[in-house]
Amino acid sequence: MEELSQSTFVLPENKALSNEQQQLKEKIFNFITCHKQHAKPAVFVIEGDAGSGKSVVLNHVFTELQQLSRQPDSQFYQLDNKLVVNHNEMLKIYKEVAGVTPYLLKKDYQKPTPFINHYQKLGKKADVVFVDEAHLLLTKPDAYNRFEQQNQLTELLKLAHVIVLVFDTKQVIKLKSYWDTSLLSQVLKEADTERFHLDTQYRIEEPAVAEWINQFVAGHILPVPDTEKFDLRFFEDGQPMYELIRQKDHEVKLSRMIATADYPFTVFGDKIWYVQAGSLRLPWDKINFTDRPWAQRPETLDEVGSIYTIQGFDLNYAGVILGPSIKYDPQTEKVYVDIDQYQDSEAFKKRSDLEKLDQAKAEIIMNSVNILLKRGKYGLYIYAEDPLLRGKLLELTH
Repeated sequence: MEELSQSTFVLPENKALSNEQQQLKEKIFNFITCHKQHAKPAVFVIEGDAGSGKSVVLNHVFTELQQLSRQPDSQFYQLDNKLVVNHNEMLKIYKEVAGVTPYLLKKDYQKPTPFINHYQKLGKKADVVFVDEAHLLLTKPDAYNRFEQQNQLTELLKLAHVIVLVFDTKQVIKLKSYWDTSLLSQVLKEADTERFHLDTQYRIEEPAVAEWINQFVAGHILPVPDTEKFDLRFFEDGQPMYELIRQKDHEVKLSRMIATADYPFTVFGDKIWYVQAGSLRLPWDKINFTDRPWAQRPETLDEVGSIYTIQGFDLNYAGVILGPSIKYDPQTEKVYVDIDQYQDSEAFKKRSDLEKLDQAKAEIIMNSVNILLKRGKYGLYIYAEDPLLRGKLLELTH
């Protein structure tokens, strides 16, 4: 089995864009050509599920545009282009790629707030701004990120002629970056807008497994798909799942334990916080001050990754611990969310402007489940803390 590329948006050297992705690339370049000199902002929105290749195309187009912008005979020569992403681990990957790719510079990639503050200070617009994981853009002021305005996308619209963004409401994971389709439409109502939806699942090897996950996130537990291309298993205890992940990492690399944020932790401080899954006890991931993303560092095989370290990345095999917030009701035969069990206080910082706050919180928790369950390319292993859910999943394999 080939070892997976290091991220969702770095294509293996022996693979090209699919026909669907190539079509999208051409549409984006045509859009940029038509709007790059217009005063009115123009926005191209790339939509699709986790693993649909959104970031692959975004990176591919940005890399080619940067190459053309540095060639005197190109119509894109000297365009000022940037790619922003509000995700530290993904920014590390982008800068790592820039370090080994001609025509790319590390300064081409930034987080949104530094870009916004810098271009506001310059009093100028960039030509094209690419936004990966735009569903992580802030929708309220945030002192920690030194963002004083109300909405990062609103500010970006003032600072670019063209914006190309990746967007998926099912990957919103914090109230301070809470998005839905109506808010996106509202923010973009004055812009010239084009949308493209990627329908193909490129990460998970078996489409039936992707559909099983979609149904699980929607509250339904279907029979296990019959497939030889994907290893889907459920565990009575976390320890044997962890041992299997270690075995897979030894065989094919990029296999990790990850979990919902249902176990106590604090971001700062020296205390080590642990995740308990039956007899398994492993430490949470830590703030990563290195230039290498969490999943690429060998020592993290003995940690449990969170949504913040794994969102946007591929694994070969994922061992997912579903904590006590994810429950099963045998009467209704539905999976549901208990928001009081969720331990991520950062995700639930107060939003007085949201009318259906509990609904938004439940969406965020289930979004995190969707992201975690769709990390593995070749295999997904699940341990559920809730005994009723664990029992129901184990029934599927008997």
